[in-house]
Formats: sequence, structure tokens, C-alpha cells
Amino acid sequence: MILNHLWGLYAHPVEEWHTIDNRHESFKYSMSHIMIIALIPAICGYFSVTQMGWSVGVGEPLKMTPDTALLLCSGMYFALIAGVFLLGYLAHWMAHTFGSEPTYTQTLELAAYTATPLFMAGFAALYPEVWFVMIIGLIALSYSVYLLYAGVPILMHIPEERGFIYASSVVTCGLILLVCIMTSFAMFWSSGYAPAFSH
Repeated sequence: MILNHLWGLYAHPVEEWHTIDNRHESFKYSMSHIMIIALIPAICGYFSVTQMGWSVGVGEPLKMTPDTALLLCSGMYFALIAGVFLLGYLAHWMAHTFGSEPTYTQTLELAAYTATPLFMAGFAALYPEVWFVMIIGLIALSYSVYLLYAGVPILMHIPEERGFIYASSVVTCGLILLVCIMTSFAMFWSSGYAPAFSH
């Protein structure tokens, strides 16, 4: 069943990583997990920017037009999916340096389940206050990093000492990918595609 590891990653993460390792699902399964879980920030973001608006400083909350919000949230959805796939590729490429020979599907599982708390944090957009979303985002990021450090030795079958360095390398790549995605959106907006706000 899709997302059947979700509760385990929060309730007993180490045991859940062992379960994931013992029964590696197919590439299609991992892809389905990513595509479903990435809908959370996209849908919640669309709802919040069109129906509730975001408070930025003083004044009335800012709302986007439905067309602009759809373009922005669709772009975010596909960027998140691409980011997970690229992180899985980088994790696969780096694994050989650390004496591991995983399949791409295994590293995609690592990237997908590690990114899950970050995607789940998309629910925070339903309370569109910048301070609240930032706090939830930092908590989710911290838990994602914890999941990565816990999962690498189990999924990649490497000693914990080497796993720590490997996981740190993956975290670095993930942060670089995040900055690249944000920069791409900024460049997109500055190229004449700035969001339109409703009144």
C-alpha cells in the first residue's frame, strides 16, 4: 500500500528503515510515494495563497490570482519531485566512494523517505503566518536530517562511521539543491513572470 511506511518513520524510524531495507519496493512504488506526498505542499500552498492570503508585515494579507497560484504551485510540485530524483541520483553516485553498491531504487527510497517530513510540513501553509511556517519547516528539516543519518547505515549497508560522512555529503547536496530550486524560482519571477495578486 502506498505510504505504508509513513507512520513507522515517525513512531519507530530505525525499525522502519530495517523494514524498508528488508523488502525493497519497486521503482514505481517509490515514484508513487514521491508523487503523492509532494501534493501536500502544492495543494496546501495553492489553497492558502488564493483563499486566505499571506501576511507579510503590516496591511492586508496578500492573495494571488488563481492562475498565478496554479502556475507557481504546479512548478513547485514538479521541482520537488525532480529534487528528490536528483538527490537519489547523487546519493547513488556518491555511494560507491563509501564502499556501497546500492541500486538507484535503493537510493531513491532513501531520498524519498528522508524528504517525507519536509513535504508533510506543507500542511503548515494552512496557517499562513511566516513565523509559524518557518518553525514547522525547521522542525521538519531537523527530522529529515535525523532520518537520513539513521537510515544510511541500514539502507546502504555501510558502517556507522562511514555512514555519518556519507549522510553529511547527502545533506550538503540536498541543501545545494534547495538553494538551486529557490534561485530558479527567483530568476523565473525576475524574467517577467512575477506573481499577480488579487485585491
